[in-house]
Amino acid sequence: MGELQIRLFEISRINQLPEGFNEYYHTHLLCHQGTISFSFNDKKMNCKGREFVFWFAESRLKDLICSNNFRATVLLVDSNFLNENIPNQSWSIDAILHSRRYPIKRLNDKDDRQRVLSNFRLLYDKFRDKEHRFYEEALKLQTRLFVLEMWHTFANEYERRKRSLQSGTLYERFTQLVHEHCLKKREVQYYANRLNITAKHLCYICKQNSGVTASVWIQRYTRERIILLLENSDLNIAEIADEMEFSSRSFFTRYVKKVLGVAPSEYRNRLR
Repeated sequence: MGELQIRLFEISRINQLPEGFNEYYHTHLLCHQGTISFSFNDKKMNCKGREFVFWFAESRLKDLICSNNFRATVLLVDSNFLNENIPNQSWSIDAILHSRRYPIKRLNDKDDRQRVLSNFRLLYDKFRDKEHRFYEEALKLQTRLFVLEMWHTFANEYERRKRSLQSGTLYERFTQLVHEHCLKKREVQYYANRLNITAKHLCYICKQNSGVTASVWIQRYTRERIILLLENSDLNIAEIADEMEFSSRSFFTRYVKKVLGVAPSEYRNRLR
């Protein structure tokens, strides 16, 4: 893509978004009024006034349509740069996976809306301050602070949704349990035991609700976590295998080849 880009602007029409923006940028959009509908990873969604939406770069985003009175503030951040500057905290994986499932967040509180806009501005201003003696270091620190502020703003929404799922249907409770525990627990029987049902019945519930088995869901969630861990250059492969409680590095390698199609070391080489 060339030179690092961070862009902040107002929009009232879809064609004001740069062509191909979803290929290069992570998109943060705060809707002030009106509505914007879209398909995100093949799911139809609708964002309205006082809501925030986050689209990952290269997500399956299409069919964007906005109302006549639509108005929003948009912050585009170079995807590689943002990925490289996500704080290395245990909360980060949960936050990322949650946003991939639920990209729209409600901002009922005016202070929260102001916090988001202020956070947009602080990052954009730091990006533009290229005469700063320590420009690169300052921008990276501001980006990490930006991510932490966004996590803080939406932490209550994440916890509230988590609690509601825990009291939901068996299928909803299963997906939430997998979301929380697949880093270390990858057996269908573990989740069946937690739900006090048989593994066979759990697979039946999953097939009825989603068309795929419980084991497929577990593998999907685990795959996303493995990708995030492999993209974290601060962790070596042996540490990731230990974190996921594999009995050996070779067993971890075989599992990664099964879900990613390549060995963990080869996947990392492709990132360079």
